[in-house]
Amino acid sequence: MKHQLFVPSLIALALSGLSTSYAAGVPTLHEVTVSGGAHDLTGVADSATEGTVTGKQLANRPLLRPAEVLETVPGMIVTQHSGDGKANQYFLRGFNLDHGSDFSTQLMGMPVNMVSHAHGQGYMDLNFLIPELVDILKYRKGAYAAEDGDFATTGSARIDYLRQLEKSFVDLSLGQNIYRRLLAAGGHSYGEINVLGAIEVVGNDGPWDQPENLKKHNGVLRLTSGSAANGFSITGMAYQADWTATEHVPERAIINGEIGRYGALSANDGGKTHRYSLSGDWVKTDAQGASKFSLYVIDYGLNLFSAPSGYISAPQGGQHEQADERTVWGGQASRSWLLGPNWQDTELTAGLQLRHDRISSVGLYNTENRRQTNTVREDRINETAIAAFFDARTQWTDWLRTNLGLRRDQITAKATTLGGQYNIDNGGTVDAGQTSPKLGVVFGPFNLLGQTEFYANWGHGFHSNDVRGATARSNPQDGSAAEAVPLIVKAKGSELGMRTTPLKGWNSSLSLWQMELASELVFIGDEGISGPKGASQRHGVEWSNYITPADGWIIDADLAWSQARFKEANPDNGGRHVPNAIPLTGSMAVTADRGGTWFGGLRLRYLGAYALEETGEQKSTAFWMINLKAGYRFSPKLQVSLDVLNLFDKKANDIEYWGGACTRNETLGGACGGGIDGKLVHPLEPRTIRVGLRIGF
Repeated sequence: MKHQLFVPSLIALALSGLSTSYAAGVPTLHEVTVSGGAHDLTGVADSATEGTVTGKQLANRPLLRPAEVLETVPGMIVTQHSGDGKANQYFLRGFNLDHGSDFSTQLMGMPVNMVSHAHGQGYMDLNFLIPELVDILKYRKGAYAAEDGDFATTGSARIDYLRQLEKSFVDLSLGQNIYRRLLAAGGHSYGEINVLGAIEVVGNDGPWDQPENLKKHNGVLRLTSGSAANGFSITGMAYQADWTATEHVPERAIINGEIGRYGALSANDGGKTHRYSLSGDWVKTDAQGASKFSLYVIDYGLNLFSAPSGYISAPQGGQHEQADERTVWGGQASRSWLLGPNWQDTELTAGLQLRHDRISSVGLYNTENRRQTNTVREDRINETAIAAFFDARTQWTDWLRTNLGLRRDQITAKATTLGGQYNIDNGGTVDAGQTSPKLGVVFGPFNLLGQTEFYANWGHGFHSNDVRGATARSNPQDGSAAEAVPLIVKAKGSELGMRTTPLKGWNSSLSLWQMELASELVFIGDEGISGPKGASQRHGVEWSNYITPADGWIIDADLAWSQARFKEANPDNGGRHVPNAIPLTGSMAVTADRGGTWFGGLRLRYLGAYALEETGEQKSTAFWMINLKAGYRFSPKLQVSLDVLNLFDKKANDIEYWGGACTRNETLGGACGGGIDGKLVHPLEPRTIRVGLRIGF
């Protein structure tokens, strides 16, 4: 992999200008700026399941991983089944989102999801996120927003970093398992220009018998002027990490004592990754409307080594490498117009979006101890996505408004085979498009239980498939015939909801939703092929609450239930359950910070049992866990904090699967065959204590 030196790369980015934007999520005229947390959006929101989270809500929230910032999205679950350099596993609305296949995330206008990725379609690695720099997170559920495109079937999140820092600081954190983290952030204003910079260095061995030896370096440099509604920003970012992973393992290997609870089957799994980016945006708001423009370029790479089936293929282990090297560039331009009272105060928005992925090499290789022994497949891909969207928000009466949207997406791609004995016949050019109508109707606000609004939403969306699956002719593993899959998978969803403020300081929303997906097709990076799983349908109920009972106190509590089923039964076992679709989740977080000496937070998370295979007979084990954060300020410039993660030391699994795998002993003893079906598990990390010191300047 290129770009092995972090510091020279960071300096190069800094000298070249740096940039970032909140492009696709730039505040539109109908939005309001709020301070303090997830606020009352009555009279503003287009649905019951969109919301805003600010940095204040995150400041005292105990986090094990950076991506857990997304767990502020009601119903979202973030787990891990491998090392801390790999993208997390996400779950929402009855979807096993894998590493991001049906939820779209942007940071300062830059897409995080990767198309036609070596490990899996939509790969969404948020390990480069620095939670302390998050200014605002805006989320939407469902496929109802015209601005949202690829992967935004269950929803989307747009994250923006701070435009300026109130005071510079240095954070030093130490914890068990040789955990150490240094974060230094500072800012200064030069007239109308604000400069913000941050450097993060992280190391961690984790609780694993095989030390993780995580080495993470992260840097941000940002220039801004004005506000998000009238101003510009330029941001440069540089991130790289390498690690050794303990993958999920057959549960029976732990039960029979072949390995310990935190043991590994493969000795040298893990990988290395980098992400360097430069982006910028410009926004101008006037009496007639708002104009917005953004650009970005990303240099990304990954080398991932793993043996998900253990020793199923050989006594030396079935490790493989998935490699990805690409440049991503694109941007967005939009204009909003306020049409005035003659047009029912309609706000009309039109926009264009462009994204191009130039993937110089994406491959799957058999390896032993991270040394390549065979090329299964290697390809070069160029993929371009262009979209136009239109949106009209109209206030018909003081109790009725509508949101009518239309989006057109067009994807063109070319895959060229570079290697692999059975891959030579694959490749080619493919293109596809989709027109996605959207409709939202809002009734209210009415003076019922405080201020109450009712919502009805409907829309079409999609996620793209891997280009290699759309141009497939043969299985790269053995040369057998393979059927090409559609480049675009259509989704259709609808929702009824309400938002209310029953008491002062209490904002509550309730929604009933359903969604149909044309296919559960995904690209299986571990095998280099696309795996068809048929059409599916889902429905569910979500209840979300945000309460500020007193100054400095924040309580958010969420409950989500869903059901996910394939439309047709699996021909092998007759089942219709969608594996790893979590039917019931709940969470409650309490944070307190009144600006005095003490501050902190407590968060409880519950995951219900979910089906591991289509019949639903094999299920995961439900569990709950609690994280704690407590802090003390000696002065405005000096504070200490204590994080206790998995406070009650719950012995549960972060993730469970069902599938065929073999341990070393089973293979050596001749009991493996073609693999032994059973639970594959990755345990929760045990109770972990971390101490932090912050010095302000």
